[in-house]
Amino acid sequence: MLDNDIQTLLFQAIDMPAASYERLDRYYEGCSPLSYLAPEAVAALGDRLRRISVNVPKVLVDSIAERLRVTAIAGADVWDDWQRLDLDQLSDMTHREALILGTSYLTVWAGVDGRPQVSVESARQMSMLVDPGSREPIAAAKRWNTATTTEAVIYRPDRIERLRANSSGATTAGFELVGVIDNPLGVLPVVQFSNMSRIVDNSLLWNDARIFRILGRSEMADVIDLTDAVTKLLTDMMVASEVTARPRRWSTGVELTEDADGNVISPFTETMKMLIAESDAAKFGQLPGADLAGYENAIGVLMRMISAVSGLPEHLLGIGGDNPTSADSIRASEAALTAKAEARQQMFGRSHEQVARLIVAVRDGVAPDSVQPRVQWADAATRSTAQEADATVKLFQAGLLSREYALAKLGYSADDIAANIAAAPVPVVA
Repeated sequence: MLDNDIQTLLFQAIDMPAASYERLDRYYEGCSPLSYLAPEAVAALGDRLRRISVNVPKVLVDSIAERLRVTAIAGADVWDDWQRLDLDQLSDMTHREALILGTSYLTVWAGVDGRPQVSVESARQMSMLVDPGSREPIAAAKRWNTATTTEAVIYRPDRIERLRANSSGATTAGFELVGVIDNPLGVLPVVQFSNMSRIVDNSLLWNDARIFRILGRSEMADVIDLTDAVTKLLTDMMVASEVTARPRRWSTGVELTEDADGNVISPFTETMKMLIAESDAAKFGQLPGADLAGYENAIGVLMRMISAVSGLPEHLLGIGGDNPTSADSIRASEAALTAKAEARQQMFGRSHEQVARLIVAVRDGVAPDSVQPRVQWADAATRSTAQEADATVKLFQAGLLSREYALAKLGYSADDIAANIAAAPVPVVA
């Protein structure tokens, strides 16, 4: 395939999911539209009804993202660079972006001082093409706008090209080559983080399947429609509470007055706390408010469906009665969410290992394939510190765990483990 064809495909791959990404961003930010409303109702309401945000998608993404914490990189001397590049913080942003949009990227290259530099990139500005046979990346692109130009970078295994179009907002045409540098790594300095659970999950094929792009799936996809339904019910409930659930007062035998145009004027305002009438025949009463329990029951059904498809425990969604009262009950209620987070750890771990390979390759000038890193994650489950420490100490005393592994299991970083071992004598195992 010609280089110009690959360049065009890369730029098209950035543009094609743009509308989908915009929709996903709105749901994550709690700006979902009102759904399941009849056109007549929408026209009648106009702009008088404010949006009610039921931000279940954000709860789901954040609940998984907070369980994806890299604690160490074993098998390669890369942890110092990892922390220098703030990847212990930026990795959370990478995971969150992949969970929201389905895909995110990290680029690795040398800075002006020759040391590795890493940048977190959004799928809104970046794309990658993959060989369907080997599933190896063959090219990637980043495109962004300035006030007067459109800038782009094409990443290839042997070179990196800088392009520019003399207009802001250019898509595929008008780009001119302004610079080329060699890529001594022999592989793309771009790593894709895809939120996938299937082999070709949500893939896009081009050019008779000789080249394709892998798109991950948003973690929010399964709960968006259910969230719309909950938002609709809550909106209905708020309208009903204003119109029918608030008790209404009535009066009889009260003389009504008219304005200059002959229109009847109510003698009582909406905010009056006391009603007074001079007529002996005047009577006052109150109509009972409507019962809103039906809305509560319907919302509970939808929330339980959201819990089933997302793995979110019921106590996070505010349903199911009492909250768990112990660490064991919390762990049991979060079992599905924990399993989902552990699956994402395995998926994103491969990408983090490739990032570590590229960091070492840039720093030491070695082939990326010669580096064999292993990502270590914090436990995705919720447990008490005392409970975890007690179990780990028992395993260490039984000789089943080394001191280094026991400290890592407790969540200590590689630097903390080294400092602990250097400062304290090795305990005697009974």
